[in-house]
Amino acid sequence: MTRYKLTMAYDGHLFHGFQKQINARSVQSVVEKALKTMTKGQDVAVHGSGRTDAGVHGIGQVIHFDYPGNIPPERMVRALNSLMPLDALFKDAEIVDEDFHVQYSAKAKWYQYRVDCGRFTDPFKRFYTGHYPYPLEVERIQEALKDIVGEHDFSSFAASGGSIKNKVRTIYWANVVEDKEHNELIFNFCGNGFLYNMVRILVATSLEIGNGRRPVDDFQRLFKIKDRNKARGTAPASGLYLMQVFYDEIPTKFPLKLDN
Repeated sequence: MTRYKLTMAYDGHLFHGFQKQINARSVQSVVEKALKTMTKGQDVAVHGSGRTDAGVHGIGQVIHFDYPGNIPPERMVRALNSLMPLDALFKDAEIVDEDFHVQYSAKAKWYQYRVDCGRFTDPFKRFYTGHYPYPLEVERIQEALKDIVGEHDFSSFAASGGSIKNKVRTIYWANVVEDKEHNELIFNFCGNGFLYNMVRILVATSLEIGNGRRPVDDFQRLFKIKDRNKARGTAPASGLYLMQVFYDEIPTKFPLKLDN
């Protein structure tokens, strides 16, 4: 058996998330179906770096699997891409040691969230951005995001019903960039781990700060009270992108471009 690590991209609009589900189209099931074709009927289990939800997109999702054979990485990419639907694509592959695990070996993840600030919902953006048509002061959001950098208990920013008890996570950098040409706000978060819906709740809270519905220092209050109900909103899945998973050095500042 040969263990492969691959980076892939997918449009999450027509996927019911990454994880395999009964009677639902998922990224994991599509890849496993392709591998079963390649092995002529042998099942190959696929592991992902994270379980993106329905509608969430992957720019740099990473997977691994153990394959019964030894195919050169570049041929593995070509073979899988020939079996992929049009909304999924493999970017690169490498052979890794058997002790590598795509989830547990990861040191950090970078998520991006795009917000369309137009007055009305753009029909060509609705599956790829969130939408916030209210006035915003971007400077307020930029100032507020400084408070989430570092180690904090994110209990107020975790969707209810999750099974993970330890809600402490470290955020290495967080920022928001204003794309005036496309009338969008682009949020970036990099951390050692993220709770269920955590990024989407952080974005929703940030937008309320930018709109003046919350004080600039409200993240500090929410960390202390550890109450999900006080954070209230959750931004739509459509604006969320898993951009990159880091396995070597943890980036200390926002990268200007993707590594792949």
